[in-house]
Amino acid sequence: MGLISELKLAVPWGHIAAKAWGNLKGSPVLCLHGWLDNANSFDTLIPLLPQDLYYVAMDFGGHGLSSHYSPGVPYYFQNFVNEIRRVVAALKWNRFSIMGHSFGGAVAGMFSCTFPEMVDKLILLDVSPFVLDFHEVENLLTYKRRAIEHMLQVEASQKPLHVASPEEMLQRFLKNHSHVSEKCGELLLQRGTTKMPTGVMNPEVNSTH
Repeated sequence: MGLISELKLAVPWGHIAAKAWGNLKGSPVLCLHGWLDNANSFDTLIPLLPQDLYYVAMDFGGHGLSSHYSPGVPYYFQNFVNEIRRVVAALKWNRFSIMGHSFGGAVAGMFSCTFPEMVDKLILLDVSPFVLDFHEVENLLTYKRRAIEHMLQVEASQKPLHVASPEEMLQRFLKNHSHVSEKCGELLLQRGTTKMPTGVMNPEVNSTH
């Protein structure tokens, strides 16, 4: 079973890289590699598995061909759970199986506890046992799950970047801040806008908050 394609899925900090094998119409299986490994960990295993399934192995952020987080942003365990949710949303998978190796298996287990209705089968390879008490599971199903879903909803609702001429931006600013003089408005927009090839952009105007 040969490689079908290399994938590149957009995320706010860059992209998540992945590779796919098998039958595009088959049941989907997400493959998660171990710590400091990458999607190539599955190169020799996938050809030995049933060929009627569709396998996608992703590189976690900062691994393989995926974008690194911005400098100073830590690689928390929860971040990788978030990445799975982003990847399956991009792939438009509502229900799928997960095969995780080592660290990837632990992340897979946490994702399965957070979004149990999305996981058909959970396959763990060389994974240390992990136990969650009732209160921790309840926390995953409420606060952390809601936080992930809210984050994705906010990002999906973001408007296209609004770029305008400096004069148009100033007039828009003065209209929304009637107590500010034109001179003060110009001073504030000097540091409150970003120069673009076709004009300037105000981050506040493009924010969904």
